[in-house]
Amino acid sequence: MIEQLRHYFPSLSSRQEEQFAALGDLYTDWNSKINVISRKDIENLYERHILHSLAIDKVLHFKQGTKILDLGTGGGFPGIPLAILLPDVQFCLIDSIGKKIRVATEISDAIELKNIVLKHERGEEEKEKFDFVVSRAVMPLSELVRIVRKNIAPQQHNALPNGLISLKGGEVGSEIAPFKNKAAIYSLSDYFTEPFFATKKAIYLPL
Repeated sequence: MIEQLRHYFPSLSSRQEEQFAALGDLYTDWNSKINVISRKDIENLYERHILHSLAIDKVLHFKQGTKILDLGTGGGFPGIPLAILLPDVQFCLIDSIGKKIRVATEISDAIELKNIVLKHERGEEEKEKFDFVVSRAVMPLSELVRIVRKNIAPQQHNALPNGLISLKGGEVGSEIAPFKNKAAIYSLSDYFTEPFFATKKAIYLPL
């Protein structure tokens, strides 16, 4: 599976490859105790969770020092794969379900990620400012925007204005309708050839 990651991200260091390689056993072990990934999906961890998370980097490669909030991270997606890929970017991962944050924390600690903070809290409770918020289909876009708008910092550092990047599957037309003049839709099949990505999209919305 590391070959798959190396194909799309050829500049991975040996340390990053070690961290990505460790995720397989770590998630399989933790998932047997606390279910954070569906049983049928754990076998496809690298494609459907890790590579899917890293699609955000294809939409926008965050500059050094960028601050990212991962809202509703679950077991650590997309935050943990992105934190491995981007060691000079700061990540805050939050989830309202304590046992999921526990799994993400244990895995983050096991691979010694230094650029990550994990919190057991609801999005409404987070007061800090970030350059971007990322998420994986945790809730409808309009609800997500309502919660995170307060968290977007005014200063710009990246090639795209600060805002939200959300990974979605299937038809997204109705969801982005309220934002159609501002939102950009990226088809993940433009970046990854695996059939899984045929219907997957990333939605970018400046806030």
